[in-house]
Amino acid sequence: MLPGCEAVSHANGSAVGVVVIHGFTGSPFSVRGVADAMIAASFDVEVPRLPGHGTTIDDMLPTTWADWSAEVAAARARLAARVDHVVLAGQSMGATLALASALDDPSIAGMVCINPLTRPRTADEIEMIDDLLEDGFGVAPGGSSDIADPDSHDISYEGTPLAPIRSLVVDGVAPISTRFGELAMPLRLFSSRTDHVVDPADGDHLADSWGGPVERTFLERSYHVATRDYDREVVERGSVDFVREVTS
Repeated sequence: MLPGCEAVSHANGSAVGVVVIHGFTGSPFSVRGVADAMIAASFDVEVPRLPGHGTTIDDMLPTTWADWSAEVAAARARLAARVDHVVLAGQSMGATLALASALDDPSIAGMVCINPLTRPRTADEIEMIDDLLEDGFGVAPGGSSDIADPDSHDISYEGTPLAPIRSLVVDGVAPISTRFGELAMPLRLFSSRTDHVVDPADGDHLADSWGGPVERTFLERSYHVATRDYDREVVERGSVDFVREVTS
């Protein structure tokens, strides 16, 4: 376990709880600021460490969407057992997992999505991944986390595990990408204007197809990992205020 990547389970004795979900190759460290803001606001919080994350990239290679979504479901169940109202919050793939979880449980009080991945990839993109896998490549080269603030950092893997990213887009994103109109709970959406990982058009797709009320904030100074970037306090305050509003 990498220091700072531990899962979080915090009971405040509140009637309101929030599941906060990190992104692909990230860890609970990525969203710890949001979790800490929720804890300071006296909410119960669960931050699962998704299988294969927060240790070594080799641990992630055999994991799939089914593994990550099962961990989110377990965290949601732990929280629901002790609170009356559950809100789901996620960053990047964490937001995708939150959306899929909400489709399984319409009782969710509200959703917070930060730079979510919501649109399926093209056949050419899938074919490229398949070709690399067939050629024996398990990990595509990658750089540091997409953060504008030079004084901030994230704890995530360098490189993209190819079989897991294929599972994310094929097993995770594609089946739910046309179903967001089924979700009627309030949505708080944060979108970075400049995102080098997920096209901001994914946020447009989510907002345009959502079946309930949407409040969207565009982040002018942050890149993809907005939870660790210049606008992190905007995300944290906005998320806390939203949870209070939808559970009051």
